[in-house]
Amino acid sequence: MKQHNRMMKYNRYFVAAMLGLLTLSWSGCEDSVVNLTPQSELTEANYFKQANQINDAVVGIYSHYQSKLPNDWHLKEFPTDHLHISTYRFITGLNAVGELAFEPSNPIFSSFWQNNYNGIYRANSVLANLDNPQDYQGSEKQQYEGEAKFMRALYYFDLVRAFGGVPEVTSKISVNESMEIPRSSEEEIYSLIISDLEQAIELLPRPENTDLGRANKGAAAALLGKVYVYRENYSEALNYLESVADYGFQLEENYADLFTIEGSGDNDEFIFQMNYIENIEGNPLSSDFVPYDGAAGITSSGGEVALLSWSVHKLFEEEDSRKDVTVNEYWAHPSSPDQEEWYPFVGKYAVPHPPNSSGLDLPVLRYGDTVLLMAEANYFEGNITQALENLNSIRERAFGDASHNYTLADISTEEQFMDKLMLERQLELAFENQRWFDLVRTGRFMEALQEHERNYNPETGQATTVTYDVQPHQARFPIPQHEINQANPGVLEQNEGY
Repeated sequence: MKQHNRMMKYNRYFVAAMLGLLTLSWSGCEDSVVNLTPQSELTEANYFKQANQINDAVVGIYSHYQSKLPNDWHLKEFPTDHLHISTYRFITGLNAVGELAFEPSNPIFSSFWQNNYNGIYRANSVLANLDNPQDYQGSEKQQYEGEAKFMRALYYFDLVRAFGGVPEVTSKISVNESMEIPRSSEEEIYSLIISDLEQAIELLPRPENTDLGRANKGAAAALLGKVYVYRENYSEALNYLESVADYGFQLEENYADLFTIEGSGDNDEFIFQMNYIENIEGNPLSSDFVPYDGAAGITSSGGEVALLSWSVHKLFEEEDSRKDVTVNEYWAHPSSPDQEEWYPFVGKYAVPHPPNSSGLDLPVLRYGDTVLLMAEANYFEGNITQALENLNSIRERAFGDASHNYTLADISTEEQFMDKLMLERQLELAFENQRWFDLVRTGRFMEALQEHERNYNPETGQATTVTYDVQPHQARFPIPQHEINQANPGVLEQNEGY
């Protein structure tokens, strides 16, 4: 069984404190085409002299991801059949994303681009200054290098899946230089990601020697295996995905435990996670999907910025333990907890919390995803029986026994297998930022999103059906117009169709 370093409780508070300091130091990184300009000359001139300062800067890389992760659903879940807009339209551009009206001027695309490049800038700053300190202890220097490369790969993985080829920046450059960097190809970006992760596996410590919330060898192996699935290199994917269990990661017995304050903090399934502290550095995602007036036993005020779609709600069988975790079917006002009414909302993150500040930790990589990726890789490598075992290990955890297991007859064709795989990925990973990229990479996004169901009325047994004219070019989001304008003329080319 995996055991993390228990110093993480201290480090979680340290991350929260450092976030404010590093945000002030690096807040100017948002203005250039690829977020490369530090605002504070003091930071560049006088920092990075001691090992503890390099560590602080590494914490800053994590802190930025910690801040961006609760908003990633805007692009990774909202354009899909999982969510739709509510009447509380507080997020500029979100409604257009949900209606698949992708425009280069939408600030959500620009924010996603800038947030990822800001993280890359932070990683590059660490790597550029690694040789400065002379007071490293033990393997500290190697760990910091591994962490920076792991996080740079994670940020680039988001960018390349969203936009295709993007500018490749691996060193500190000036603003003027950044304006001359064109888009690299997808292949070049993936090559960088793979190289960074291969090195990270060598450099990072094992999970038992790592503080919770920091990268480890198992996390780098899991991410690299996932990258190879996206590249359809299934033999290489299996080499890395199968190694993840060797680092002590496994499915937790109870799915519901993963999405509680206590269970999310330290378990054997979260391979890599972001840590949050209620009322100090809290997670706002727990409030986002809760009804605006709050919900009894959860919070006094919610965001209700997006509503649960019937298309995913209806897929859960009553016996599936994932249903009650993922969906809250009935709602009660905090002032009238005994008066429930049918008002389904996303329940996966709806733990008791003050508004917009939950202590629930959020998974970035978890073993349930790894098992399903192994099922996919095994199937396409011809290991049909093993692929079935992978699928059924997820089913057995969900239903508590083998009564709902699939058989070989259920996956006798590739189409049947992919139907079952995509269903399990929906049920297992709903609202964990997988759905959009799963639909795109499997070529199913056009068919899946042409028609889906929203609000269901249990009295009539009917749901509202919406249809969209989905186009092939929408597999890639538009390059933000803000970034094209920031670059020199002709440097950044727009994606086809926009």
